[in-house]
Amino acid sequence: MSDVLAEALEHLVRGIVDHPDDVVVRDKQLRRGSILEVRVHPDDLGKVIGRNGRTATAFRTVVSALAGRGGARVDFVDTDRRG
Repeated sequence: MSDVLAEALEHLVRGIVDHPDDVVVRDKQLRRGSILEVRVHPDDLGKVIGRNGRTATAFRTVVSALAGRGGARVDFVDTDRRG
C-alpha cells in the first residue's frame, strides 16, 4: 500500500513544481509506522510547503485519506541542509 501512496504523492507534487524531474518520494518504514520522505529541487521547496504550510497540510490530508487506518506521515526534506 505504501508504494501506491508514494506514487500518488509523487504525482501530486510533480504537478505543482517547476522541476518535476527532481521530485523523489521515498517510503521509509520505521517502528512508529511509515514515513513518505519528499525531496524536491531547493527552488521548489516553498511551493511544496505553501503559505503558512497550507500546501503541505493538503498533501498530508490526501495521503491520510488514501492510507486509511494504517496511516502514513509525510516529511518534506530540505535538500540544502541534508545532502
